[in-house]
Amino acid sequence: MTDIPTLDTERLRLTALAERHFDDYAAMLADPESTRFVGSGVPLNRMNAWRSMAMLLGHWHLRGYGMWAVERQADGVFVGRVGLMYPEGWPDIELGWMLRPEHRGQGYATEAGRAALDHAWNTLHAQRVVSLVRDGNDASDRVAKRLGGEFVESMDFHGGATHVFAYYPPERPTS
Repeated sequence: MTDIPTLDTERLRLTALAERHFDDYAAMLADPESTRFVGSGVPLNRMNAWRSMAMLLGHWHLRGYGMWAVERQADGVFVGRVGLMYPEGWPDIELGWMLRPEHRGQGYATEAGRAALDHAWNTLHAQRVVSLVRDGNDASDRVAKRLGGEFVESMDFHGGATHVFAYYPPERPTS
């Protein structure tokens, strides 16, 4: 069993997805605005939301990293999910995010994304991470740019035009 680390930021806690998150997670995935740029773009029912959560938890066990539940530190409210994925068929480790509608526009995706990238550089020693952003998802394009993502190409990814943003580890001082 892989231990899923907990990461704290100024306002957020990134923690293992758990059954206590499921009702809010399922509601997020049932929302057409939340899912229109993810996967097939179709909202998920509770059964498929459960499968999604189980897949995300399984990714930790297969790869040693994955998606975290994002909670506000002040009150433990579930904000969304943020993390690192590298499923079969992906071009590289992906930094991804999805927030509940009422938590968008508050800088949470950027704040949590920074913590996930720090984990990629300092724990996983990744040499590159990408964000795959569906064409038209202007809010996620802006998050990727705020995180330092460099637009490298547009590609057809799983049936949709997708922007690829690449992140690289910060320069390490030589001693």
